Amino acid sequence: PAGIASAQPAGDITAATEVVMRQLDAFRRNDFDTAYTFASTMIRDMFDRQAFERMVRTGYPEIASSVSAFVSEFVVAPNGGVYLRLRIGGVNGNRIEAIYEMIREDGHWRINGVVAKPDASEPA
Repeated sequence: PAGIASAQPAGDITAATEVVMRQLDAFRRNDFDTAYTFASTMIRDMFDRQAFERMVRTGYPEIASSVSAFVSEFVVAPNGGVYLRLRIGGVNGNRIEAIYEMIREDGHWRINGVVAKPDASEPA
């Protein structure tokens, strides 16, 4: 893809994307214990496991129960973090656009935050 200067950022994008997809898969199986392990320390400090599940189920129903998800865009930040833009379809029939902030902790990519809005690229 355009904008990749070396193999390292491409590897980072692939690895960061895999973490998001593994978390979405865990949510689909209602395995919030596994999904929680992909959250950053900051997120885990803000939400215990049960609060995390409530936050995802109520704030991000399409993420909690998705039927489709793909990365439409990515940016490698100057600090080495990665931002992934995903288009996600929920079991509820709604489609959202979600931007995931990915950071490295102890050599692993972790999800440090998600901002979601209705997917404007899809007809209403």
